[in-house]
Amino acid sequence: MNSPAAVVEREADAAACPSTEQGYVEGFASNIYHDRNFDTAAAKILPGEYYVTGKEMVLVTVLGSCVAACIRDSENGIGGMNHFMLPDEGGKDVLSSSTRYGTYAMEVLINHLLKSGARRHRLEAKVFGGGAVLASLSSSNIGARNAEFVLDFLQTEKIPVVAKDLLDSYPRKVYYFPRSGRVLVRKLHRVHNDTLFDREREYRSRLQRSTVAGEIELFI
Repeated sequence: MNSPAAVVEREADAAACPSTEQGYVEGFASNIYHDRNFDTAAAKILPGEYYVTGKEMVLVTVLGSCVAACIRDSENGIGGMNHFMLPDEGGKDVLSSSTRYGTYAMEVLINHLLKSGARRHRLEAKVFGGGAVLASLSSSNIGARNAEFVLDFLQTEKIPVVAKDLLDSYPRKVYYFPRSGRVLVRKLHRVHNDTLFDREREYRSRLQRSTVAGEIELFI
């Protein structure tokens, strides 16, 4: 019988292949490195990416207006993280078509978890981000909309939120250890360069130019 880790590795290889379908597609994170501080393998999750693993490793992301959902099977430790935002649609209702992007990002992550050996009734979530950090997005309240969306989605899907750190006015660096469920959050009151903001602006621009690549249903 294949181990959960082997299943995850095969899933990762498949997910890493670029899609030829037109439109917005969540990407499986490919930036894997060794984190010297924690002496473990690590995956860096950029805007529009996600990662799922059954291994002992840390998933790392930096969030401004975006949100990250960290979801795991509380029994076998298979877990993952995504990093996404809703497109800015000029102040339209949060229940507008923009939520399709958030729904797609969440469903891609959950489906990958379930296909990798996680069980739906054992899933738990920790959610982070949604800060009001980009002046260009302040009028649309995009951080608050992202935070509201992810909480509403998880409530609808009956996945308990066991920890959260949302909203406020600062970026966050999140370290997530899926095997144990441990999370470390560093609040970045000072950002030394514009990399975070540039990534979120570029990601926002991509969302505005794209449509969701396709509809998917949650894997049961």
